[in-house]
Amino acid sequence: MRLGLMLCAFGSLGLAACSQGSSAPFAGFGEKPALPAPKTSPIPTLNARQAVGWPQGAQPKAPDGFVVTRFAGDLAHPRWLLVLPNGDVLVSEASSEESSGGGIEGFVANLLQKKAGAAQKSPNRITLLRDVDGDGVAETKAAFAQNLQRPFGMTLSGGTLYVANDNGVVSFPYADGQASVTGTGAKVFDLPGGPINHHWTKNVVASPDGSKLYATVGSNSNVGENGIEAETGRAAIVEYPLPSGPARIFASGLRNPNGLDFEPTTGALWTAVNERDMLGDDLVPDYMTSVRDGGFYGWPYSYYGQHVDSRVKPPRPDLVAKAIAPDYALGPHTASLGLAFYKADLFPARYKGGVFIGQHGSWNRRPPSGYRVVFVPFAGGKPSGQPEAFLTGFLNAKDEAQGRPVGVAVDKTGALLVADDVGKAVWRVAPAR
Repeated sequence: MRLGLMLCAFGSLGLAACSQGSSAPFAGFGEKPALPAPKTSPIPTLNARQAVGWPQGAQPKAPDGFVVTRFAGDLAHPRWLLVLPNGDVLVSEASSEESSGGGIEGFVANLLQKKAGAAQKSPNRITLLRDVDGDGVAETKAAFAQNLQRPFGMTLSGGTLYVANDNGVVSFPYADGQASVTGTGAKVFDLPGGPINHHWTKNVVASPDGSKLYATVGSNSNVGENGIEAETGRAAIVEYPLPSGPARIFASGLRNPNGLDFEPTTGALWTAVNERDMLGDDLVPDYMTSVRDGGFYGWPYSYYGQHVDSRVKPPRPDLVAKAIAPDYALGPHTASLGLAFYKADLFPARYKGGVFIGQHGSWNRRPPSGYRVVFVPFAGGKPSGQPEAFLTGFLNAKDEAQGRPVGVAVDKTGALLVADDVGKAVWRVAPAR
């Protein structure tokens, strides 16, 4: 039995004996997804897709009527995007570095990260992209901020640029059209960091009225196996009133929230969340949800509302009873990261008010899931209608990763921008003229 598990884990032999999840393109999607019984295993399925990059002239595929262009290339692990008022685009470049942890867990983690193209020296940089002539391609690519600590999310409010490093939020004064900043920023507030810092990617957005910042903090483990004390202040969204705080937990029980945006009809804050592993190929679905002040969303004690995770000891039935079911499932192990509501007018009217989600792609599922940008229509502030695979082709015919989408943003013209870390590019999608 243990040999069979090992073969499944490393994906080298005996694939017929390994578990298989649904091959339906939108398995585990929707407001009330079907949740199979959990399948626990001491060794996870490890099925990271080999990162190979894009061949010359290749690019992702958008629906008919849209054109994809390489807005910028030759970037160093681009992760997140911020469109500035003058149309400039900031892209954060950061990566997971080789784990210093010992034992089989550290070995496997490093193996997976290397295969997926993520274990490399982090660039720790924000790059400015400027489309001077308006042709949809950035002619200018220049260092905007350097020597940061694995920067990820960025937001601009009241003449101040806020950047989420892997251990807190820093700020820089910013004037429209500014091409660079100096130094590493002034500390605004701390967020949980090392020494483990399992989910290091942290995002930050400003509220529409500029009065508050919201920052994401992922968990330090899969389901608390590093000890609940290591999860203090984590698996949460933090609220920070400007200008001077103090910070407080706005919502908790969110295993690894990343994308943040405000739904345009209701003004509610929404987030995209990566859920837990090792309960089977079709469990647990990642999700997006509106976020309630004081809300608890289950992690680690339960998933998708009040489905108890029996692996977590001691159990907390009191917290499970309070767990809120998310609004919309995004499929199991899809690594849904980017989230951006479409508030512009360039796309056909049916896209207005809906949301684009960057799905970075699974490392522990057969068949692989994610590796695309999906669109979910909204009506009345809630998901309404069928999801659409909007940007695809990130896996080639051999299921190798030509790219992996991360952050998504809408540029000043209304085109969609997608950061592709494995592809070292930012893609731009716009209607064909």
